[in-house]
Amino acid sequence: MKALFTRNRIIGLIVAAIIFGADQFIKWLMVGPLNLRERYVIDLLPFFDLRWTENRGVSLGMLQATTVEMRFLLVAITALIAIVVLVWMFREKLLGDIIGLGMILGGALGNIVDRYNLGYVIDYADFHIGDFRPFLIFNVADAAITIGVVIILARSLFMSDKESENEQAGQAPAES
Repeated sequence: MKALFTRNRIIGLIVAAIIFGADQFIKWLMVGPLNLRERYVIDLLPFFDLRWTENRGVSLGMLQATTVEMRFLLVAITALIAIVVLVWMFREKLLGDIIGLGMILGGALGNIVDRYNLGYVIDYADFHIGDFRPFLIFNVADAAITIGVVIILARSLFMSDKESENEQAGQAPAES
């Protein structure tokens, strides 16, 4: 019987917990000490502000939760996705994939807690170049989800089978 909690899976769970904790702590700072809800904008740098945003939708503002029923439907859908990610993480063996999945899981949990407790997700990070905004206003959870997805995609596209076998065995990749 294979061990459920391998070293790599524990690392993945720790990554998820760190992302979740950092996300919730920073959101607490935005609402509490920084009072961003009342101040609305805090100018930090010429290209980065803290800007209060209540995101009632999901990715790119789609599926707006305009009713209590929609709110809890979005909580249920995102919780189901988080469960799928957790199961996927426990089926993976490679640390790189597990870290990416841990980032996605931690970010998803952070946004689920907001949506459940508040009815919206607190977004605040506003990266811009003048009036041009290459990203929507986001938070730590959103960034972790995005980076986690990029890690999973990059590893699936660019990592060779030989590198996978070596990483699984705990060896360095072979020199060519």
